[in-house]
Amino acid sequence: MNTELNHVISKVPEVTLLFWIVKIVATTLGETGGDAFSMSLGLGYLLSSVIFAVIFAVAVIAQIKAKKFTPVLYWTTIIATTTLGTTVADFADRSLGIGYAGGSTLLFTLLIASLVIWYRSIGSIAVESINTPKAEMFYWVTIMFSQTLGTALGDWVADTPSLGYLGAAMIFGGLLLLIIAAHFWINVSKTILFWSAFVLTRPLGAVLGDYLDKPISAGGLDLSRFGASAVLLGFIVLCIYYFPQRAAQKSH
Repeated sequence: MNTELNHVISKVPEVTLLFWIVKIVATTLGETGGDAFSMSLGLGYLLSSVIFAVIFAVAVIAQIKAKKFTPVLYWTTIIATTTLGTTVADFADRSLGIGYAGGSTLLFTLLIASLVIWYRSIGSIAVESINTPKAEMFYWVTIMFSQTLGTALGDWVADTPSLGYLGAAMIFGGLLLLIIAAHFWINVSKTILFWSAFVLTRPLGAVLGDYLDKPISAGGLDLSRFGASAVLLGFIVLCIYYFPQRAAQKSH
């Protein structure tokens, strides 16, 4: 039998240490980049959300139409989801006035609903099974909800008295370490662990991004949002160039 038939090639990357490093940096970039448009350029949360929504839609369409996994296209789409998630969460939390608790609850509900509908429709939410346009659409919708939820959670925890951005980063980093420990030492669904880690990397990136660009009086470093975004983007480009990624595979 042809060995090529023994594998179903996905258009998303294999989950490795590099994947998680780039994911965290991309979510940090999403925070600094989203703030650069909404705050530094003064476009506001709504207009910035519209701009990033268009970029996200174009990127997802290109990703779904692509014939194979392309790292640049994939990570461009991820960055689009995280910048859009930043401005949408800020718009919901601040402009609509539903607060961090209300926004986080709403987005968590949407995330769970997306995963449940995806599972019932296809039978799997594992990364290795994302090899059809329908599965890809569920994947990106779920990621969009997770990125937006992560922003709201990050802001909520960071605004807790006595925590701040670094305190929040330690909390989310600690939770990620628990997931890593569960991966190696506890018999838990790897798919559940993946999505749990995927969600938690977003608030970690959000609070790190805020720490970089928020004023010193607010507990940040007051770095240029555009400068920080350029450095983060450059790091991602270097990772993609020097450390080739391959598509996730599922053996039959």
